[in-house]
Amino acid sequence: MDFATRAIHAGQDADPTTGATIVPIYATSTYTQTAVGEHKGFDYSRVSNPTRLSLETQLAALEEARHCVAFGSGLGAESAITSLLSAGDHVVVSDDTYGGTYRLFTRVLDRFGLESTFVDMTDLAAVREAIRPNTKMFWLETPTNPMLRIIDIAAIAALRTNGELVVVDNTFCTPYFQSPLALGADIAVYSATKYIGGHSDVIGGAAITNDDGIAENLRFLGKTLGATLGPFDAFLITRGAKTLALRMREHEHNAHAIAHFLTERDDVSEVFYPGLASHPQHELARKQMRGFGGIISLTLRGPESRALEVAKRTKLFSLAESLGGVESLINHPARMTHGSIPKEERDRRGITDGLLRLSVGIESASDLIADLRQALDATIALAGVTANGADAGVGDPDRIPATQNEGAPTA
Repeated sequence: MDFATRAIHAGQDADPTTGATIVPIYATSTYTQTAVGEHKGFDYSRVSNPTRLSLETQLAALEEARHCVAFGSGLGAESAITSLLSAGDHVVVSDDTYGGTYRLFTRVLDRFGLESTFVDMTDLAAVREAIRPNTKMFWLETPTNPMLRIIDIAAIAALRTNGELVVVDNTFCTPYFQSPLALGADIAVYSATKYIGGHSDVIGGAAITNDDGIAENLRFLGKTLGATLGPFDAFLITRGAKTLALRMREHEHNAHAIAHFLTERDDVSEVFYPGLASHPQHELARKQMRGFGGIISLTLRGPESRALEVAKRTKLFSLAESLGGVESLINHPARMTHGSIPKEERDRRGITDGLLRLSVGIESASDLIADLRQALDATIALAGVTANGADAGVGDPDRIPATQNEGAPTA
């Protein structure tokens, strides 16, 4: 079955008791047993719940994988995955990563004796140099957050020499645009809060794998750590995932139009989007991904005050944390999502005070462009340039094919 069909039908059998077409919310903590140890596959909802099991079946099918373990948040999934390791183990981590992931490795896991080295994983030589005898895991995001660098998953997987696990945070792409397990990763991890849920109304996470042993250990850790997903949240994520294919196509279409609009303005110094031919890993993105996603980062000309003012002046782009919802969001990473990273480290990674990150929603592309244009034009005096790129045709979404953006294969 194709992706869109799996999204709607995998794990979604009619309820055997009532015939309900949509899997119900099983709001129960415990289950009546006919005798000690005799039950219908469920005994306590921290261990397993029918609504959560339905979601796990659905998400595993989207990845074309054998196992999915759902968690109460993306960081809950990350905590369980890193708990597969032991004190004294070492992890090589992509240096451009979500601030919460950075915080987990540097302020929590290090206190338990888990060592980590942050490295630019687009540089395979640097990755090789970072490997130690006690390295047990490679942890990467691709595209990275927020600089949208592309890491070669298959190349990283080929660096394994001693059974190291390769974990890929695939939140930005989702299984619709990228398949980490097919490229050699052992675990794909998601903040299901983002595109998979898709409506900014739920918090959740997932770890997906083909390895039976890893899956068994993750289920044990979910049960033991208690970071499991509740049935109501599982229901919302299941509902959101059913329209993932439709939404991801529209996110990408709009992002492509906006990225082109931004590149034609002199008051925007840099645009980071893998769908642009100017992106340094554009060809790798075309090879590794089936689409370029809906996230754009940009650096404005002018002081930080201009970036803050633009973020405050947009009307359709809401100033907010998170990403991946149907509505467009604008974010100032240095003060918001990546504020837990020290400034000198942010600057080294390119997360400057003038950087903004856009989560492009599924509204009309022309309306979104108009919103950005008015916010940029209103602050252009701070940029030290004159307004340009404001003609009606710039960033015209009709110039960009809906699903075939600069050679991306069809999802």
